[in-house]
Amino acid sequence: MYTQAQFLNLSVDEYFKLELESFTRHEYIAGQVYPILGETQVEKMITENIFTRLRTHLYGTNFRTFSSNMKVKLEPLDIFYYPEIFVTSNYQDIGKPFKTHPCLIVEVISSITERIDRNEKIFNYQQIDSLQEYILVSQSHIQVDIYRKDNQNNWFLEVFKSPLDSIEFSSVDLTILISEIYEDIELNPN
Repeated sequence: MYTQAQFLNLSVDEYFKLELESFTRHEYIAGQVYPILGETQVEKMITENIFTRLRTHLYGTNFRTFSSNMKVKLEPLDIFYYPEIFVTSNYQDIGKPFKTHPCLIVEVISSITERIDRNEKIFNYQQIDSLQEYILVSQSHIQVDIYRKDNQNNWFLEVFKSPLDSIEFSSVDLTILISEIYEDIELNPN
C-alpha cells in the first residue's frame, strides 16, 4: 500500500542506500520514493496461497518464484516495484538484487492500491518484453483479473468471479481454481 512520496529526486544509488538502511520497503519511480505499508491478513493469505501453488508447481524447473521482498526493475525506465509475486526464468536475473525479466506478475489489490495497480503499474509493466501475464487479485471480494499478452504483443483482459472458475497461468503452465486462491478466506462474490 502506498502513501505520499517520502523522498523526491533520489538517484538510483541513493535509493539502494535507503533500502539497505530502512526497515520499510520503498518503490522507486524516476526519483520519487514511495514507502510500502504493511500487508493486511487477507492480502498475506492470498499471496501465500498463490505463491505456494506456483513454487510447488515450478519446483525442479528453470523458473524462479519470488515474493514481495524482491524488486522488479523496469528497464530502461528508472522504476523499481515490489510485486506480491512474480516468476522469472531468465538467466540474466540470476544473482541480481532485483530482477528484470519476469514472465508473470501478481498484485493483490486493495482500495488504496487499486488505482495505481490498474493504471500506472499495468502501463509500466506492459513495457517489459518478457512479461506474459499481469494478474490482479482483489482482497475485498472474489475477483481475479488477468491481463495476457498474445503473440502479436496485444494485451487482453479476462475477469474471473466465481469460486468454481479455473484460471490458467499460461506463462508457467499452471491451472488454479479461484477457490484455491481464496482458500481459508471468507469473502463475498462481487
